[in-house]
Amino acid sequence: METWDAIRARRNVRQYTTQPVSEDDLNRIAEAGWRAPSAKNRQPWDFVIVTDSAQLQELSTVWMGAGHIAAAAAAIAFVVPVPSDERRKITDQYDVGQATMAMMLAATDLGIGTGHSSVGDQDKARAILGVPDDYLVAYLLGIGYPADRPLTPIRKPNRRPFSEVVHHGRW
Repeated sequence: METWDAIRARRNVRQYTTQPVSEDDLNRIAEAGWRAPSAKNRQPWDFVIVTDSAQLQELSTVWMGAGHIAAAAAAIAFVVPVPSDERRKITDQYDVGQATMAMMLAATDLGIGTGHSSVGDQDKARAILGVPDDYLVAYLLGIGYPADRPLTPIRKPNRRPFSEVVHHGRW
């Protein structure tokens, strides 16, 4: 798939088939995150790839919007150090966002769907994943083949009108 097609086809997928995602494809998706830009090239992230169904079920309970993780073929947890100050918190969030989008586009390119989730219960998420206390499980990304329809460019996306969003020179 061309990059522009992947951008137009990417959507949040929260219902998956039972088809597993290969280790090679999971590693390729993770590599896209690993290659993402970060402030001062700090690369604050670690990625934990989870494929065990019992572990995915447990992870689905760390946030009210994480239910889709239980039925995913896999999930990637984004782990960052506990921020030392507000500036570090903001830059780490931005950096992880870039890694997330890179992974979503890489997955879309492979015909694999993704659905992101926050993490509310840090203690539980850390325990499930074996993450040390001085790190945060920032986000989860459910990964699997879409159950409803394949990932193809969306011709009429449900978005605010382009002309209302994009401004040239001034607001």
